[in-house]
Amino acid sequence: MLIYILSRNKGSYSTSRLQEAALKRGHTVHIIDHSRCELKIGTGSHIYYQGKKLDTPDFIIPRIGASSTFIGSNVVRQFEMMKVKTVVTANGLLKSRDKLRASQNLVFSDIEVPKTYFPSLHQSDIPYMMDQVNGVPLIIKHLESTQGLGVFLAETEIDARKYLDTFNKQNIKYLIQEYISESKGKDVRAFVVGGKVVAAMKRTAPEGEFRSNIHRGGVGMNIELTQEETDLVVKTAKVMNLSVCGVDLLQSDRGPLILEVNSSPGLEGIERYTQVDVAGSIMEYMEQKLANS
Repeated sequence: MLIYILSRNKGSYSTSRLQEAALKRGHTVHIIDHSRCELKIGTGSHIYYQGKKLDTPDFIIPRIGASSTFIGSNVVRQFEMMKVKTVVTANGLLKSRDKLRASQNLVFSDIEVPKTYFPSLHQSDIPYMMDQVNGVPLIIKHLESTQGLGVFLAETEIDARKYLDTFNKQNIKYLIQEYISESKGKDVRAFVVGGKVVAAMKRTAPEGEFRSNIHRGGVGMNIELTQEETDLVVKTAKVMNLSVCGVDLLQSDRGPLILEVNSSPGLEGIERYTQVDVAGSIMEYMEQKLANS
């Protein structure tokens, strides 16, 4: 099988592990910087890379960062137009990357998320906005935040006003979300491959930090999801049209709540804390998908 990993950082843990897993199973794999791809659209659509037309692969594995969503999603879509299989579709990437759009899709499918409020850019009634998410403390998120970046905790009304006034003046698109106090800096990351949860860990934020992301210094521990949580995570991945993804949930007093869906989830933390060969699971899924096509 010829595999392209779409990644701008060939030295990252996730990209390296996927390459290693592919080679170990006898596949040919190349790392392609999607930001350097050029697209020919029309009769005989092709993708050019470093001045040469790329051979058509059997599968692609998109590792698209937030800063390259536009070009990355278009490159993925071009491969899809060429009938190439992908573990993350362009549609799935775009649906998951925008926090507002993701929440709307989930709620439309009866998947509960923390109370969320998206104001207009001219919204000035800050107390009203805060009331919609049960007041302070509350979470403020840039619409395309990732790895905990662009996510802020406002513990007081003064803090909330400071953030929201700044964002409104700078025309930054954001949403506010209720703070689930019982979670207290803890969440669950479940890794889905081909409609199955292959690994799950509980993440705990370091002291003085509310974000539990491993990239923000959080630590993890292997856990077994309840059947309710497993069903919810699998349904979430299906709704978001993602064959491979990381689903983050909060264990709240009213049951599990979906926090975020990551279409390019990192492998380092989940493999380290669960000791599961997630990269190998992705390869196995791709092999089965190709064999059944």
